[in-house]
Amino acid sequence: MDRWLGFGVIVAIGAIGWFVVGSTARGKEHGGQEHGGTTLTQEEQPPVTHEHGGKEHGGQEHGGQAIETAAPSAEEIRGAIRDHVQQIEERDGLFAIEDPETGTTRQLRLLAVHERVGKTGAQYYSCTDMRDEASGQVLDLDFDVEPAEDGLRVVDVRIHKVDGQARYTYDEHDNRIPLSSSGG
Repeated sequence: MDRWLGFGVIVAIGAIGWFVVGSTARGKEHGGQEHGGTTLTQEEQPPVTHEHGGKEHGGQEHGGQAIETAAPSAEEIRGAIRDHVQQIEERDGLFAIEDPETGTTRQLRLLAVHERVGKTGAQYYSCTDMRDEASGQVLDLDFDVEPAEDGLRVVDVRIHKVDGQARYTYDEHDNRIPLSSSGG
């Protein structure tokens, strides 16, 4: 009985933790359909892991085929993005990204990974604030990550905003919709 009572407390703490993550999303910045998909909420929290990690599968501790792996936590998603950017910065000095609107390569430095984390299809996402070292502009980059054999892997990076000006939004089907550039 004590074992089950302790398990219930862990589930309650986990649910509260995910509720807090969902409720601390940058509401003003991410109002409307800034990024497609859904913000991970309390109901969509990852399954509770058991003795050996992963999702419980019919009481079978070893052998057989795992039904499903546990969804990554919001911190794991943000951490994968942070680690990806920091590894590139350590290797190259700055994080480089091609800017399709200007035709230039921007050299960026990480300022912050946003609190908001969500999921679109099989991919998870979060955004970062990065400073262009040449222009001083602050760019909001969208990072998509997906599960890989060794954890999470960044699979796509896009410039979403430059100095607060969005380049695209999302429709209700998670399709990117370009926004008109200034003047037309």
